[in-house]
Amino acid sequence: MTRDFVAGDYRFIPAVFQFSSGVAALPGHEIVRVRFSEPLPLADGFARAAELIRAEGRPLTAFCACELRSPAAFSEAGFRAFNAHYVKTLAEWGIFDGAVNPVARSNVCPEIDPPREPSFHAFSFTRPKADGAPTFVIAGGAEARGGDGPYAERIVRYRDASAGALREKIGFVVGEMARRMALFEADWAGSTGVQIYTIHDFHAFAADELVRQGAGRFGMTWHYARPPVIDLEYEMDCRRVMTELVI
Repeated sequence: MTRDFVAGDYRFIPAVFQFSSGVAALPGHEIVRVRFSEPLPLADGFARAAELIRAEGRPLTAFCACELRSPAAFSEAGFRAFNAHYVKTLAEWGIFDGAVNPVARSNVCPEIDPPREPSFHAFSFTRPKADGAPTFVIAGGAEARGGDGPYAERIVRYRDASAGALREKIGFVVGEMARRMALFEADWAGSTGVQIYTIHDFHAFAADELVRQGAGRFGMTWHYARPPVIDLEYEMDCRRVMTELVI
C-alpha cells in the first residue's frame, strides 16, 4: 500500500520513522537525482539540497530521497540516535510529522576511505513535468525482515557470511526490491539504476540471483560498502530516474 505526500508531489511506501521504503512522483511530475562530486557533511548536504530545490522554484517538501555515507556501521542504539538527529531537518522542512516519514533513504558505510562523519552522497526531489515518464526511487534494503524486533531476530542467516548464506541474503533482498517496485506498478525492466552495497564477493551468484531476475538489465553499480547496522552484510537500492545531475 502506498500513500500520497501531496506537499511534495510524490507517493511513498510507509515504513519506519526514519525513512520510507520508496517514493514515486505523482502524475505531472518527475524525480530528479543530484549526486555530489564529493561527500558533504550532513548539515552542509541539507543546506546545499535546500539551495538547489529552491533554485528550481520548488518547496523544500519536494525533497523525496537521499543517499548517505557514514564512517562505520552503527549499533542498533547508535542507529536510533543518528536517525533521531537526521529527521530533525525533515521536520523543520514540513516533511516529517513526528510519526510518518515519506522520504526514501540509503545509508551505507564505505569500507575504504569512509567519510569522517555522516555525509550526503546524493539526493532526489520532484519537479513538474507534464509529459514525464513514471519515476521512482526505492530505498536501500538489506537482509532484515520487517518488524519491530531486534536485528538479531530479523536478519537472514544472522552472523553467517558463508557462500550459501550470502546467496540466500541476496535472494531475499532482490525479492524485497521487486516487491517494493510492484507497489508502484513497476519492475526491474523499468529501472534505470541498480546499486549494490557489500564488501563480500557476490559474483558467483550474480547470474542467477541478480541478472536472471532482471536486476542486471542495464548493469549494476557495486559500492564496496557495508549496510548501516552491524551484522548486516548485503544491501541494494534501485531507481527509475530520467534526469540525473552531478555537482
